Amino acid sequence: MKTMGLSRLVLVNPKCFPDPQAVARAADADDILAQALVCGSLDEALAGAIHVYALSARHRNLGPSALPARAAATEIVAHAGEAEVALLFGNETAGLSNAEVQRCQRTVFIPANPDYSSLNLASAVQLLCYELRLAAFDGQPPVVTRAVAFASPLAPHQDVERFYQHLERVMVSSGFLDPQRPRRLLAKLRRLFGRAELEGDEINILRGLLDAVERKLARQGAITERAENSGPK
Repeated sequence: MKTMGLSRLVLVNPKCFPDPQAVARAADADDILAQALVCGSLDEALAGAIHVYALSARHRNLGPSALPARAAATEIVAHAGEAEVALLFGNETAGLSNAEVQRCQRTVFIPANPDYSSLNLASAVQLLCYELRLAAFDGQPPVVTRAVAFASPLAPHQDVERFYQHLERVMVSSGFLDPQRPRRLLAKLRRLFGRAELEGDEINILRGLLDAVERKLARQGAITERAENSGPK
């Protein structure tokens, strides 16, 4: 729950709570356990809830209509902005009874392999919490990382055009491009770099490379000129 940003836990008639084993398994999410509400009955736990969703792998003839988890998550998030919503999970061994499911407005299932659809309780909770997080952030949850950003903003139009001018100049001076017969070379290169959507840092790298080529060509030209001037008269 804490991993996916949820914090309100209600336990119905637990065998043993608080429990040191639960705290150990919580792995630094023991604040969720400390704040948990313990109820003696399901009715007490659901008091105040307007929308109740039962999580069950079994498709039942009786009871509310069933939704796959992703579709249900969108609906749950929409309801949560207006009223109290409860997600009801059964215990690890028996799941939810028919009577418990019938107290809910919807049934939610995880569309697993029909030949082997059993999930333990922790996995089922985690999957549904994940779907809720995706739905709450419209599929784009914020990413917090200490890693240095690798990407940079896209290069503005004027910087891209200066790069093309620089590239053309170097291709001509190196003999790679004949300005009298350019054919479609420049258009092809524009299409190539256009698909890449060049970033500002990438433009700087490419222009630095072109600068290095120009300096090399200039030194080679100077050496050739000196050699010609120092030859026999």
